[in-house]
Amino acid sequence: MLEVFKTTSSKVILVLTILIVVVLQYRFWYGEGGYVPHQALIQQIQQQTEVNNELKERNRILAAEVYDLKNGAEAIEEHARLDLGLIKPHETFVQMSTISTHYKQIYVDPNANVDLRTNELNTAPAPEHP
Repeated sequence: MLEVFKTTSSKVILVLTILIVVVLQYRFWYGEGGYVPHQALIQQIQQQTEVNNELKERNRILAAEVYDLKNGAEAIEEHARLDLGLIKPHETFVQMSTISTHYKQIYVDPNANVDLRTNELNTAPAPEHP
C-alpha cells in the first residue's frame, strides 16, 4: 500500500483530500448553519418559549382582571377595598399583623460593640478614634 504514495501526484492528491475533509468537517461543526450554531439556536428558542409562556400567563391574568373590572361590580369593590382601603359606613376595620411570635429584634444600640456579621457582642473594647 505504501508503494501507491511514492509518486508526487499521489502525495498531492492525498494532501488535497485530507484538506477537503478537514474543511468540510469544520463547516459541518462550526460553519453557518453547522451543528454547534444549530444547538445554540435550539437553546435560545427553548429559553424564548419559556419567557413567552410566562408572558402569556401574565397576559391571561391581566385580561381576566380587565374583564372583571369592565363587567363586575365585585371586582371594582375588591380593588377599592384591598388597594385603596375602602371601608363602608357601619363597618369595623380589623388589621391583622403578619409578624410571627418569634420576632427577632433588629435595633442595634449604636454604643454597643456588636459584630453585625454574627450579631454577637464583642468583648474587646471598641477602637478609639483620634
